[in-house]
Amino acid sequence: MSVGKSVRERVRAAHLGPERRRPQVLDAALKIAVERGSHAVSMEAVAQGMGVTKPVVYACFASREELLTALLAREEQRLFSGVIAALPERPSFDKPERLLVEGFQALLKGVASHADSWQLVFAANPDPAVADRYKQARALVAKQVGTLMAPGLRAWGVKEVPRKLPVLVEFFMSAGDGAVRTLVSGEGGWSANELGALVGRIVYGALRKA
Repeated sequence: MSVGKSVRERVRAAHLGPERRRPQVLDAALKIAVERGSHAVSMEAVAQGMGVTKPVVYACFASREELLTALLAREEQRLFSGVIAALPERPSFDKPERLLVEGFQALLKGVASHADSWQLVFAANPDPAVADRYKQARALVAKQVGTLMAPGLRAWGVKEVPRKLPVLVEFFMSAGDGAVRTLVSGEGGWSANELGALVGRIVYGALRKA
């Protein structure tokens, strides 16, 4: 690339405006966080990754802290929305195994479409802020799962549902965590449908024996 062309691209980038540029800045920051860790995200690194000058990045976010906060908020919303969307509003317990299989398949399809976001959450050394936000979101999902699960357990004749429910919800959530980690890692070459079917059957079997 010639020097003249590089300069023209940087000038055009600056003319896009902060509102149109912010999503691109966040995408660049996410790429850096996934590849090198969130500690590597800096205004300079983001600017270099985008091929623009630092003022372009600062026009979108006033500081690294503001940039990271916006990134975490966006990714949290993506993930939380995907997980909630995978939970049925009014589950039918006539075919519980199918319900669980299709639920896990829907979850993992959502994970596959936002793999970078999940890699940020399950990094080897996750940023404390990332871990804390995921913990809070996970607790909200677990509460929703418990609300949906309790009627099904009663319909299956499970005894002492109030006592067993917290244990079974945590089992369900842990199975989901494991499935997501496996799919994101690529270990085993699982597709979302294959892995969702396997985990759904396992969870169904455990719940019916509770």
